[in-house]
Amino acid sequence: MHEREALGVKVSTVPTLEVTALERDLATAVGQRNCITDPSGLSTYECDGLTGTRIRPRAVVLPETTEQVAAAVRVARAHGMAVVPRGAGTGLSGGALPVDGCLLVVLSRMTKILTVDLENRRMRVQPGVINLDVTKMIAPHGYYYAPDPSSQSVCTIGGNIAENSGGAHCLKYGFTVNHVVAATVVLADGSVVEIGANAVDPLGYDLIAAVVGSEGMVGIVTEAVVRILRVPELTRTFFATFPSTDEAGACVSAIVSAGIVPAAVEMIDSLAIEAIVKSTGVDWPLDVGAALLMDVDGTKAEVEHTAAAAVEIARNAGAIEIRTPKDAAERLLMWKGRKGAFAAMGRISPNYYVQDGVIPRSQISKVLREIASAGATQGLRVANVFHAGDGNLHPLVLYDARVPGEAHRAEIVAGEILSICLRAGGSITGEHGVGTDKAKYMGKMFTDDDLESMNFVRCTFDPQRAFNPGKVFPTPRLCGDIPGHFHAHPTELAGTAARG
Repeated sequence: MHEREALGVKVSTVPTLEVTALERDLATAVGQRNCITDPSGLSTYECDGLTGTRIRPRAVVLPETTEQVAAAVRVARAHGMAVVPRGAGTGLSGGALPVDGCLLVVLSRMTKILTVDLENRRMRVQPGVINLDVTKMIAPHGYYYAPDPSSQSVCTIGGNIAENSGGAHCLKYGFTVNHVVAATVVLADGSVVEIGANAVDPLGYDLIAAVVGSEGMVGIVTEAVVRILRVPELTRTFFATFPSTDEAGACVSAIVSAGIVPAAVEMIDSLAIEAIVKSTGVDWPLDVGAALLMDVDGTKAEVEHTAAAAVEIARNAGAIEIRTPKDAAERLLMWKGRKGAFAAMGRISPNYYVQDGVIPRSQISKVLREIASAGATQGLRVANVFHAGDGNLHPLVLYDARVPGEAHRAEIVAGEILSICLRAGGSITGEHGVGTDKAKYMGKMFTDDDLESMNFVRCTFDPQRAFNPGKVFPTPRLCGDIPGHFHAHPTELAGTAARG
């Protein structure tokens, strides 16, 4: 048995193929330095952040321009290869997992910030730009980029667009789709189109909404125009501890029902607190059941009133202790603890399985109890740290891959968590995407007609299903003609001329 199979990792291998012609064509398209075809180099790209399945691509390219991406896609089509786009590889649903014999188009070298337009609050960036670097570039001018995934120091704008990532502050400011206004996209035939516009509410089809969150199945974004915001006049942060997740969940519902819209409300349970304390050294108490970390921002007059009201609600909800940071450094440390929670899990468990589902805020307490019960049934612990304000759960199923059967039991618990979310009236994903990990659950959330409608959109962009095949949809779906439907090329829908 392969040593990785012994650890519960599924392994797929591709036989060695003659790739001389392919190597030559790819080198012409993107340059020799941007091509990888040797087995040792390819092994780096066998998976994304979901490491349970590894598949070696046939070739990898790391283009630096839109033209190189388009040329690489045309080479792949000429050689009959599927194309899988990849950003930083931080995704947690297997969305960037290669498929057998594919060309993996890695965008990590496309790291230029192309234009900064403070007057119109717009920036044009390449997809390999790190999320946090957008804010770092404009912070001296009093601006920032709102979507802030916990992995924002390493994840890229292109990956955020593919997964429609959110982050802690999505409750007030929305997800990536609310902050991308235009994009340059390479289609499956190697043509290049411009979609969206700098203007507010442009005419025509909203193709940006079709591309953001499409998980690499409709095109490769090579440039994006994003909205930037002014830094709020004031931000107030508080950290409150509670006897259990019941009181913390009730507090979140009470705050929102009182008409308060916090910038962020994060819940952290006792297991997650233990891991964070061990990893970051924050002085959070270990003898509590849960904690909330909350930001309120806006104008000074609004924030002072709103923050005071939220603190009073927390007290009435049974908060044990309420802390406010004494300065910006202490506030930064609090948020460092929260954003480092996933990595911190290594302090309390050899392995963990990150799940991602959404529930109504009012169901938080009930659902967390059901999740704990599902873990206990399989003899596993589940830590919780998540965006409580919009009910976006991130349960972490803790297990030890060295123990026979534990990895499989973790998968069972992760699947049951999604079923619990659906029974509560929620969704199987909030911001991590479907990828390969959740495709088999799509049929539990959507009807066959729903899935066919999604497939029609996908096939409008990519009739041959060459981009990221085998993802999202629970069973293979063709793009054949069906009475009453048509497949227009996105160039026609966008009303723009293709180039490239």
